[in-house]
Amino acid sequence: MPLSKLFRCSSTAAVAKRERRKEARPGELLDAALDLFVEKGFAATRVEEVAARAGVSKGTLFLYFQNKEELLKAVVRHNISGYYDDWNAQFEAFEGSTADIVAMRMNIWWEQVGATKACGITKLMMSEAGNFPEIAAFYQQEVVQPGQALIRRILQRGIDRGEFRPLDLDYAVYSIVAPMIFLFLSRHSGGICVPEQMQLEPKKYIASQLNIILYGLSAAPAPAVENTQKARP
Repeated sequence: MPLSKLFRCSSTAAVAKRERRKEARPGELLDAALDLFVEKGFAATRVEEVAARAGVSKGTLFLYFQNKEELLKAVVRHNISGYYDDWNAQFEAFEGSTADIVAMRMNIWWEQVGATKACGITKLMMSEAGNFPEIAAFYQQEVVQPGQALIRRILQRGIDRGEFRPLDLDYAVYSIVAPMIFLFLSRHSGGICVPEQMQLEPKKYIASQLNIILYGLSAAPAPAVENTQKARP
């Protein structure tokens, strides 16, 4: 091959490689930011560290993200809240029982979030939200509220179809949220959440929680609980 053609081919390949690298940078920065935020916390992580771990300059990072807060928001959207459109669409298309939807949702949340590096975002938010009200408000709006709204839709479907008894949905949503939060936190607890000699198996844990959520612990239906608290004059 003539040298001129070889150089042209080499130049074209180099340009294509740079373009692919440029397209990959936002994702690489988000991955690096997620790792560092989970490892060190939001406050302790510096943008220089994120850029260095992603293999770019700090200036390059600021081409994509205005500041560290916006970087964190992008991490949350990329790893959690970006799934909500698909999750709601899956719910709307589902034709099976509502119990099966609950099982599907808990397992998908584990597979797509809990079993990934994004699992650490839960602990990150719980530890940092008190010091960063804007981030806490963002997480409420982008993750907590849409998640609870989806769970409410699922439980309401069960009630409407006669599969579930009437529930106080404001509180019933936490019957599903709480076990999943525990499972996520257990991955970052250093063994504190479960006995040292026990290794928590996520799928087995979810199956056990589903059994309790759907069927309870009692062998017989529980009697209705009345609110005996009297109103104060």
